[in-house]
Amino acid sequence: MATRHALTPPVSTRDHRLGPDDAPLTLVEYGDYECPSCGMAFPFVKDVRRHFGKRLRFVFRNFPLTDAHPHALAAAEAAECVAEQGRFWEMHDQLFEHQRALDDAHLATYAKAAGADIARFERDMAAHAHRLRIQADLDSGVTSGVRGTPTFYVNGVRHDGRWDAAGLIEALERPAPRRR
Repeated sequence: MATRHALTPPVSTRDHRLGPDDAPLTLVEYGDYECPSCGMAFPFVKDVRRHFGKRLRFVFRNFPLTDAHPHALAAAEAAECVAEQGRFWEMHDQLFEHQRALDDAHLATYAKAAGADIARFERDMAAHAHRLRIQADLDSGVTSGVRGTPTFYVNGVRHDGRWDAAGLIEALERPAPRRR
């Protein structure tokens, strides 16, 4: 029998969440803003969110693959700096929409477009104010069995199938396995 990797820790208020906290379905993505596959998954996730509406809670956790993507950590930090100002999802979208230009100058432009206070953003970026949060996401990903990005969890269990919109929708609609 295949090992089923559980999401650890479970979704909580510390996570970036879209959708109702009491939604019957939860989709968690461990992602890297510079990862081409995550960029491909970005519109699929939007399609899945539209399909399920208020029945779905979507969560994003950082998993920057710094060996392969030199701007991934700075992009994750930028997202967290803007999150501190209540604009995480706006920045998340900016980063994926402009994934091929994630140098420092562009990050500030995206933060401004997301509605962030730029002076505060630049202070937080210079201080690496959110590295511990990103490390906590990385650690939880390793504990949860993340092997690369994107990695999705459907209702707390790693999804090892297709991660296009149809594959994710099918996985979310599948009944939960019975516990013995």
